[in-house]
Amino acid sequence: MSVETKILIGKDQVQAFSNKRNEPQWLEELRLRGLELTGTTALPKPEKTNITNWNFQKATFDIDDKEIVTSINELPEAVQALIGTESNDQNLLVQQDTTAVFKKVSSDLETKGVIFTDLATAVRDHSDKLEPYFFGEAVKAEENLLLAQHASLVNGGVFIYVPRNVQVEVPLQTIFSFETGEATYNNHVVVVAEENSSVTYVENYTSQTDLEMVANIVAEVYAKSGAKVAFGAVDNLGSNVTTYVVRRGHVEKDARIDWALGQMNDGDTVSENTTHLVGDGSWTDTKTVSIGRGSQKQNFTTQIFHHGKHSEGHILKHGVMREAATSIYNGITKIEHGATKANGVQTERVLMLSEKARGDANPILLIDEDDVTAGHAASVGQVDPIQMYYLMSRGISRKEAERLVIHGFLAPVVEQLPIESVKSRLREAIEGKVK
Repeated sequence: MSVETKILIGKDQVQAFSNKRNEPQWLEELRLRGLELTGTTALPKPEKTNITNWNFQKATFDIDDKEIVTSINELPEAVQALIGTESNDQNLLVQQDTTAVFKKVSSDLETKGVIFTDLATAVRDHSDKLEPYFFGEAVKAEENLLLAQHASLVNGGVFIYVPRNVQVEVPLQTIFSFETGEATYNNHVVVVAEENSSVTYVENYTSQTDLEMVANIVAEVYAKSGAKVAFGAVDNLGSNVTTYVVRRGHVEKDARIDWALGQMNDGDTVSENTTHLVGDGSWTDTKTVSIGRGSQKQNFTTQIFHHGKHSEGHILKHGVMREAATSIYNGITKIEHGATKANGVQTERVLMLSEKARGDANPILLIDEDDVTAGHAASVGQVDPIQMYYLMSRGISRKEAERLVIHGFLAPVVEQLPIESVKSRLREAIEGKVK
């Protein structure tokens, strides 16, 4: 018997939530449209993963506000650990549950017209800049039930806007800490880089309780002509969190988006990362590492659609499965008709460390144009027993040998990540999973 996934929230509750936040009419209308769509849309159908029994709806979405703090030292220790020692130079936003409790943005960025703020503030103060991109070209509420739910109940997130020709030298970092159980977190991130601008954005997801939660996460990234965006994320939510995460990119002429994703959740997870290379000379590079453990089920789908001429799309994914974990790795490169001279390359590698662990890599090339280059590679297998014997014969315990093998298997991807802080957080997350 499948779990009921349709929203148990009525129109009056959605309108009351929107009114409480003093939201503009366009957002209230989007919420009501999302609510309406929940009656006609179906769950997403990730390849080779059945999610009909996953519970994506908890009782609460209107969560009590947290207290605003003025110092990093007032934040929980687990959150402070994610900030790092370089916090004096950081542009930082911390969201606890659905409240932005701490924000620090340099005066230099504000002078240049850069917007880096929580979603509620953006809706109130920057509605004209946010509206064209919120459920814009990259994501549509009518795609599936979970995106329709997200549109109606969005209750957290961040908006980043970089004006034309502005280079943001210091990364922007957000920490999302989920702490209230039996809740649904509908977090929405929008990054807009105007023509010839550049920005690096890093987000960290963590949960601070053992109670059950749902994380319904959407990110939209828009790189205008000549812009460069580096988007890094470390998802490290607990085994009690069921996660649906969609990260989409829209890349125009001679623009670039680099994705560096560490997907370390301990709970059941469906993750989709899709980039549309719209303009000629557009580029994207997606690097992903993940570890599955316990009995969790995961599905990771990475898609790159080539529309522009001379577009470049690269996918590199490494995953490790432990104990009885199951993960599916789907990679799709689609070169559309007219995208001449496009180049699409992908590699998926999965390592299984126990007899009960299951991993599946599915590279797919869909080519509708002749004058292109494309290729893929995939491997799925168990750890080499000779490698384990070699390590253990030198006095290393099996547990420590397994730890070294995992670090070694993921290192080729981690070391190529373009964002140093993501490398650091990922190493910590990997170590936490293999101890």
